[in-house]
Amino acid sequence: MNEEPRVIKKYPNRRLYDTAISTYITLDDVRTLVMDHVIFRIQDAKTGDDITRSILLQIILEQEEEGEPIFSSEVLAQLIRFYGNTLQGILTNYFERSLGFFAKQQDDAKEKMYNPLSFMTDIAEQNLNLWKDMQDNFFRSALSKESHKNADDK
Repeated sequence: MNEEPRVIKKYPNRRLYDTAISTYITLDDVRTLVMDHVIFRIQDAKTGDDITRSILLQIILEQEEEGEPIFSSEVLAQLIRFYGNTLQGILTNYFERSLGFFAKQQDDAKEKMYNPLSFMTDIAEQNLNLWKDMQDNFFRSALSKESHKNADDK
């Protein structure tokens, strides 16, 4: 099923307008849409540019400032170091897959009522296997490129 994303427009006065319900909404409302797995996109009302990522980052920033943050300063520093790095794409793929697995595992745990220690052990093992597979693929690709380069140089 190919569902059209819900369109939210952001106006210069920083207000967000949900075109599906014809009313202004807040960042908390956008967060609720995320939590409810609603497919949406946020566009700049003036230019039509897709600004969904920047609004989601703004929500993350607000969440990080409240209560217990997910990202420590060291984790944020490490993330910054990956920007522009040749491994940036691999890290993006790793995050998407890891968070997808984690969300699925969370759903499975709710259904099966896992023992929390067993649950975390399973998650750690799956994430280690995922990371190992990604590293193996990266190094295999890097070695392949290097051997092709060396063959071209001869």
